[in-house]
Amino acid sequence: MQLLPIPAFTDNYIWALHDARRALVVDPGEADGVLQWLKQQGLQLDTILVTHHHADHTGGVAALRRVTGARVIGPTEEPMPEPLQRVGDGDVVTVLGRPFHVMRVPGHTAGHIAFFCPNLDGTPLLFCGDTLFSGGCGRLFEGTPAQMLTSLDHLSALPEDTQVCCTHEYTLANLKFAQAVEPLNAELAAYVVRCQQRRAQNFPTLPSSIRVEKQINPFLRSREAAVREAAATHDPLAAADDVSVFATLRAWKNDFR
Repeated sequence: MQLLPIPAFTDNYIWALHDARRALVVDPGEADGVLQWLKQQGLQLDTILVTHHHADHTGGVAALRRVTGARVIGPTEEPMPEPLQRVGDGDVVTVLGRPFHVMRVPGHTAGHIAFFCPNLDGTPLLFCGDTLFSGGCGRLFEGTPAQMLTSLDHLSALPEDTQVCCTHEYTLANLKFAQAVEPLNAELAAYVVRCQQRRAQNFPTLPSSIRVEKQINPFLRSREAAVREAAATHDPLAAADDVSVFATLRAWKNDFR
């Protein structure tokens, strides 16, 4: 099985997985790039997975379904381009012969889901949409800090070697914020250098891994003493419970430049 990101728009990735005959794509915000890639590779699009309703993740679904006949699988609780197979938390769908477990991860949107494959040729794989980014997390457009913290807790509990396939190349901007929160984090400093080198060569920084994110991502580290202290320094009036610390971090990031 081959995994790769198809660039779209300014900084989106449409993740693609194929077995040299059939392919799946995740969150296709546009169709032309996917159709071009399918033609170049001689592949048939089998399935489209959708994590949430935003247009930069769904805009290409109708055209791809019309041209290829691919089935579409998306969240139960969100408006989606019909027709599709709707799935919710705990459901399991088989795609290209592999089981993908559906996880409900609200926060960025109210009904956001992720797809987790426990064993893709020996390595777990996560398609997490806009819930988890490398070094960051999605903005809270429809959900609450408590929901997003719970969602990220569920993702961080996955096996540490899980490949994390985020849908935006936000990594360097996220890491700039992460270093403002934890300037003494040595793992973070080393990761910044690696990601800068990859972007300088025009390579994606992704996929990441759960192991890496637990070491460098302030939103997965919001219970760490150094992160809590940074949040309290940024907003001395914020409460010190877990949700309030997370909410302070998210609000800080929203205005960070």
